[in-house]
Amino acid sequence: MTLKLRIDQGAAEAPFEQVRAQISAQAHSGALPVGYKLPTVRGLAETLSLAANTVAKAYKALEADGVIETRGRNGTFVAAAGGAAEQKAAEAAAAYAAQARRLGLDQEAALAAVKDAVRAAYS
Repeated sequence: MTLKLRIDQGAAEAPFEQVRAQISAQAHSGALPVGYKLPTVRGLAETLSLAANTVAKAYKALEADGVIETRGRNGTFVAAAGGAAEQKAAEAAAAYAAQARRLGLDQEAALAAVKDAVRAAYS
């Protein structure tokens, strides 16, 4: 298994977001198995002809999402599938539900807002 990334310089998405989204999708689909060692920031930046800061920003976002984990000098690896990402999503959902209730939204309106937001994020 190998990491396969393609950066479209003409795309509306910033290069760091393209890197983040592609690694995330490959990790969640199983194309990159748990424990797969990712290239170094500098190595991947060279391969993709990107600035090291661009790749570092993508890695930082992926780590915050629980998709990857850095093990010090040992490198960066695909994290256990699900775990942290689902937990963070559940925490965000609970915070949203509490906020929607405080705002006086009924359950139907709160769910409609979520569906609209998810639809927009995935389109």
